[in-house]
Amino acid sequence: MCPELDAPQRADARIGAVLRLPARSLDRRRFRLLDVLPAYLAVRLADAVTETEREAYLRGVYTGRHQWTANFDGVQSTLGRAWYAHLEEDRVDDYFGGAAESDACVERFVPGLQAKMLALASSLVEAPVAQRLGWCGPGVHVFPAGNEVSFTGGEVHFDTEGLSEEQLAARTPALSFVLMLEPPDAGGGLRVWDAMFAGDSHPREPDASVASATITYEPGELVVIDSYRLHQILPFSGATDRVSATMHLALEDGQWEAWF
Repeated sequence: MCPELDAPQRADARIGAVLRLPARSLDRRRFRLLDVLPAYLAVRLADAVTETEREAYLRGVYTGRHQWTANFDGVQSTLGRAWYAHLEEDRVDDYFGGAAESDACVERFVPGLQAKMLALASSLVEAPVAQRLGWCGPGVHVFPAGNEVSFTGGEVHFDTEGLSEEQLAARTPALSFVLMLEPPDAGGGLRVWDAMFAGDSHPREPDASVASATITYEPGELVVIDSYRLHQILPFSGATDRVSATMHLALEDGQWEAWF
């Protein structure tokens, strides 16, 4: 397994590690995400939101429960529409037709969350980040306790569904942001491998010779990975759902675009 580091070291000597930093690193500019991320499996930003913000977001998610979108026969739900789920369930028209409604719903129940995610991303990439035109903005994933993902974990996958064939061929820079609003009682971390997308849309779990790390999320923590990196949500136990805000980014014609 790969180590975690609490501060930036020599990146070329730390290939395969997970970099964990306090949120104040953004203010002090102690690191540049795009410079260090290629050398690490992930970057963790502790306390990316305050406890007051996190609790308010979480209350809003459950207040809006009647507006959750169920995916894969209830295996997971979202507040706001998630592109990959609609793509895999052949509901693309629903996704684009309901994008404005999706954003309005997220803003109604978790006001400020989308703006916060975009602002965090902008701070990290040190450039403006705009929502991708016509797509849904940042949203929330809810993986219920005592359901399929809690028992078996999620699929091993890359986050490349929102990238065009041209972007994939050009290896357009792309990032995935996960803000943990409520980790489960036990487990439910993110396993990341030292393995990158090479055209396989249905990858298998690598063998033990491939370096990996498990990120055990803390409440209010933001985790950033390269969208081309192989990863998986791990099984979890207990009575608490796994709740996280998610956003994907890609650099298109010099502009960072975000979607859910």
